[in-house]
Amino acid sequence: MSSENQLNLYSSFRSHFPELDTVLLTTDTGISYTYEDAEHCSAQIANYLIEMGLKRGDRVSAQVSKSPQALWLYLAVVRAGMVFHPLNTAYTDEELRFFLQDAAPAMLVCDSGRSGTLQMLSQSVGVTCLSTLDADGGGTLMQHAQLCSVRFESAATNAADLAALVYSSGTTGRPKGIMLSHGNLVENIAVLVDYWGFDKGDCLLHALPIFHVHGLFVAIGCVLMSGGSLRWLQSFDVNTVMHSLPYSTVMMGVPTYYTRLLAEPDFNVRQCDLIRLFVSGSAPLLADTFVEFEQRTGHRILERYGMTETGMNTSNPLLGERRAGTVGFPLPGVEVRICGADNGGLDAKSVGGLQVRGPNVFSGYWNMPGKTAEDFTPDGFFITGDQAHMDAEGYISIVGRSKDMVISGGLNVYPKEVELLINELFEVKESAVIGLPDADFGEIVAAVVVLVDDATLSEEQVRSALKARVANFKVPKSIFFVEELPRNAMGKVQKDTLRKEYGSKAS
Repeated sequence: MSSENQLNLYSSFRSHFPELDTVLLTTDTGISYTYEDAEHCSAQIANYLIEMGLKRGDRVSAQVSKSPQALWLYLAVVRAGMVFHPLNTAYTDEELRFFLQDAAPAMLVCDSGRSGTLQMLSQSVGVTCLSTLDADGGGTLMQHAQLCSVRFESAATNAADLAALVYSSGTTGRPKGIMLSHGNLVENIAVLVDYWGFDKGDCLLHALPIFHVHGLFVAIGCVLMSGGSLRWLQSFDVNTVMHSLPYSTVMMGVPTYYTRLLAEPDFNVRQCDLIRLFVSGSAPLLADTFVEFEQRTGHRILERYGMTETGMNTSNPLLGERRAGTVGFPLPGVEVRICGADNGGLDAKSVGGLQVRGPNVFSGYWNMPGKTAEDFTPDGFFITGDQAHMDAEGYISIVGRSKDMVISGGLNVYPKEVELLINELFEVKESAVIGLPDADFGEIVAAVVVLVDDATLSEEQVRSALKARVANFKVPKSIFFVEELPRNAMGKVQKDTLRKEYGSKAS
């Protein structure tokens, strides 16, 4: 491997670290950790992984609570040239079984409270190593790692080598493993640091989950690659966020975070004295929220657009007009085009399929070469599946999702996955899952259900059946029973019709 091709995500972060005794993060309980903690603890974990027999390229699956130690684990995995596989903490055993079978990790890290059940599950799918990591930093992972050396030379990985494997469910119901390389992540983060003006004086309020691209790669990446610091919150709690804002210079969040702040009568400009930038993503930000937030605080939220497959693609400007209802301009190095069904370019202001190309775009789907080929054009553009248009000044607006994905509180819900489970119920003939507008979550999951003749079923019975099988954020908050689903001449369910009919009836 030639030295000019070598690139390791951790090494890229490390080259931007300030003095190691500088505080990196402060938790909501007031405990501080330094850059030296990140350097030494990630080295210890990396050494432990190698002692356990893991090799470069091996996957490490992690279903763990948000903690500083979980961050050290992520850094250790990429530092050792292994592949980090984060998992939503809400996933059930049934969901985990698929992910472990498909990713075939060399190790699973989970909460101690689930270790008994997951030990059996892991063994049944061939995962031989299991370690535990709890929300308080306890567990076998850190117990063993603390016995290892605090020195570790980062693996000489190539820019094309995998750094992370992140799953995003498909409309067929089968999740897809998205392969993100060291190069993908380094290039995208470096652009964001420059474009959003990050430096070592920044303190980012981090209330996002870390099993998701937004919280794990974007937020943490911008801090580590600028030498800044984090206000590290276990989760989003509006009172804790309001208390933490006066100590922060940047906040990243999903639209739900901002609507919840606006719902607080005591939230005002005083909490935002030090803030230089509010960033919103993972779901569309309503123009009304944008306007009200500016009126309340004097800040215009910067909305951007990205995907698991690509990281960030576009952004409203740091300096210049941030337009409500738009996701701004293509980031430097990212090519964006809006196309018709034949991949041909469309006139300005025409709505079409959004396609992107650049060093941020993933290399393909894990073990799915056919799906990878299907989602890329012959000239290398990734077909996002989102519908968009560009105005005369180049601002891009996302106007719809051709795949009918529901984004609830910033989390992706793929209707087909939920529909398949509802349809397995003996009393159900068929179902359609849709997203309905919600002031708090942006969208909520709703199900429209047709029962077999003479069958009876309650909303709570449907929810109870689903709660045992999928994460709670996927369980429909509203369920409507109908005699038949509306269809077009080709027999396809008309979800637009359902959204219009039930948009005002959600519970």
